Amino acid sequence: MLGGIIGDICGSIYEWRNRKTENPNEIELEHPACRFTDDSVLTFAVAEACLGGGDYRNALRAWGLRYPDAGYGGTFRQWLQREDGAPYNSWGNGSAMRVGPVGWAFGTLEETLDEARRSAEVTHNHPEGIKGAQAVAASIFLARSGHSKDSIRTYVETSFQYDLGRAIAEIRPGYDFDVSCQGSVPEAIIAFLESADFAHAIRLAISIGGDSDTIACIAGSVAEAFYREIPGSLVRMARDRLTPEMRESLRRFRRDCMNAAEE
Repeated sequence: MLGGIIGDICGSIYEWRNRKTENPNEIELEHPACRFTDDSVLTFAVAEACLGGGDYRNALRAWGLRYPDAGYGGTFRQWLQREDGAPYNSWGNGSAMRVGPVGWAFGTLEETLDEARRSAEVTHNHPEGIKGAQAVAASIFLARSGHSKDSIRTYVETSFQYDLGRAIAEIRPGYDFDVSCQGSVPEAIIAFLESADFAHAIRLAISIGGDSDTIACIAGSVAEAFYREIPGSLVRMARDRLTPEMRESLRRFRRDCMNAAEE
């Protein structure tokens, strides 16, 4: 869970000022202006739902309304204000950016896929919105269960028909800002697959441009589950930028879900 939040924070300053570079090591991850965005807020909401019985709709609304200036898309902002809470058939990557906790909270791949669908469809009930969330959650589950990168790649390609055979260097030159699941989730997973460690995954994700905070959030979520080690400076940087409520949510989720998943 923390890996996705760190990706969001690190990528936050590059979303509207893309840093396309063939040398990802040039990308500064601990910029003073980095901050959490809607990706992190809604990740905490999904974590709360996982801890509290799966009421994704109410958790998303509660957290979203507590942090109204986090940078939500216009349609999600309207959804927050509506009393009926009806989904709006989105295929955007909002379902995938927030699903990280689901990949840790459940004991089987089948449960993970089902809960990823449930977490998505309260807003993103378009098939592509659901698919994006499931692909990310499944990648996290497989990574934390000890599967190899080749195994994760094969599963995602076979189950979700995402093309993960491309290289970041091939994607980068022609990549544009794309908030769809189908136009950003595969790229984020490729950044993880091509990475050498957690920080490298974040840098690769940012280096292609586009929706940088979300792509880095997704890549960081999977990278955390696979590498299990995040540089201490990035952990401290992220915690310093979170509210006390968020830090407590992280503590509870690690205690009740992530530690159990690692046993």
